[in-house]
Amino acid sequence: MELVRESAHRGPDPEATAKQHAKGKLTARERLDVLLDSGSFVEIEAFRRHRATGFGLERRRPHTDGVVAGWGRVLGRDVMVYAHDFRIFGGALGEAHAEKIHKVMDLAEAAGVPLVSLNDGAGARIQEGVTALAGYGGIFQRNVRLSGVIPQISVMLGPCAGGAAYSPALTDFVFMVQGTAQMFITGPDVVKAVTGEEISQDDLGGARVHGTLSGVAGFVYDDEVSCLEDVRHLLSLLPANNQELPPSAVPADSPDRVNDVLLDLVPADATQSYDMSEVIAEIVDDGEFFEFHAGWAGNLICGLARFDGHVTGIVANQPSHLAGVLDIGASEKGARFIQMCDSFNIPLVSLVDVPGFLPGAGQEHGGIIRHGAKLLYAYCAASVPRIQVIVRKAYGGAYIVMDSRSIGADLSFAWPTNEIAVMGAEGAANVIFRREIAAAADPAEQRAKRVEEYRSTLMHPFYAAERGLVDDIIDPRTTRATLIRALGLLRAKHAPVSQRKHGNPPM
Repeated sequence: MELVRESAHRGPDPEATAKQHAKGKLTARERLDVLLDSGSFVEIEAFRRHRATGFGLERRRPHTDGVVAGWGRVLGRDVMVYAHDFRIFGGALGEAHAEKIHKVMDLAEAAGVPLVSLNDGAGARIQEGVTALAGYGGIFQRNVRLSGVIPQISVMLGPCAGGAAYSPALTDFVFMVQGTAQMFITGPDVVKAVTGEEISQDDLGGARVHGTLSGVAGFVYDDEVSCLEDVRHLLSLLPANNQELPPSAVPADSPDRVNDVLLDLVPADATQSYDMSEVIAEIVDDGEFFEFHAGWAGNLICGLARFDGHVTGIVANQPSHLAGVLDIGASEKGARFIQMCDSFNIPLVSLVDVPGFLPGAGQEHGGIIRHGAKLLYAYCAASVPRIQVIVRKAYGGAYIVMDSRSIGADLSFAWPTNEIAVMGAEGAANVIFRREIAAAADPAEQRAKRVEEYRSTLMHPFYAAERGLVDDIIDPRTTRATLIRALGLLRAKHAPVSQRKHGNPPM
């Protein structure tokens, strides 16, 4: 028995392993060694072999059938995991291969632990026909059933086409490695045959494409080891399932630390740019922020950090990119992140400095109304603690959408530099006093007068607070301490569940 087990662990001939290493890729078991705590992996169905016949398959029946499956620990906490073995059938999925993955997914659901898939597979095993396709159907059905129940993490480590790309797209998080990982529905050969277009695998569906253009990949890395180390870090920030709170840590950073640097970091002039990521680094524990989709829709920042040891999701406008406007990409990015945080009991802090939605025919024709509604819907539906901080400007519908009190934020704080209005004072004055300005002897002087009138009447720092739409105007230096106290109050927040099958969000 031990000889058979050793053979299964060793895998195919050494030449196949050498080819994997030559591409800069680890083997399935080497990847598991990096991901999991040392010695913690427990394998299931290592002796599984396919039963298919035809096309020479009956003469090739390797143990594991091309997928290593089981469970182990990450930082002492259990996770279920499966890893495609590209050395066996190119990691392609057949009936037995799929049944092993189904087993792992069912165990993850039963045990209430996260599921991590290490993907390096060529899609459905063509020689097995429709049974391979049905195997993918079983995976997709489970991906959806487990959605919002346990964290599902997909790590893309090789070329993954068709069903091998759709399953990761259904999961919560997608990691990709530059140069070796690709995701596409149809590969370059099919694209050329159908459209005549010639394109490489990387240009069609590589990590750069999905990390910066499509938004499919939330995290992109140059090598497998750093990628898998960040998967471990992400798992340390997530609860095992939707019935638990995220794991807390003993903070080394004082909850009462004063943020003096913020006074100089954020210009009072609303037209001047600054980097909101520096604001985030200043207020969170030890400056540590795990950003999602850093290369896509840079006008909105999303990520996880800790406040006094407790995990919190941060959504923030980024004035240094497109002035922090909301557009189609930012709306989709924010909506997906908020939805994830709400699923896994992670409170939300929104840092607001937004001039509005990006105007233009391209945005309107691309569906900004529909996509912007996704962000609005996600905030309105979220039942976790929600705190808004208005750092500077918050104009128009974008103010409402960025978790204002009117759509359900539990608490709203504002810095003294806040400007909350339907639009900027210049634009508002041009609309309201258009005729008066045009008829004036000195239109420029009249416009400046009316701009100042509008600003002093409707945009002074206390206007929203006087109407109960902002709970307090805070000293920027106390932002961290204010958030920690507010999050502590709301940690036990309970929201009643509405009696409906599910909502019908914009898609």
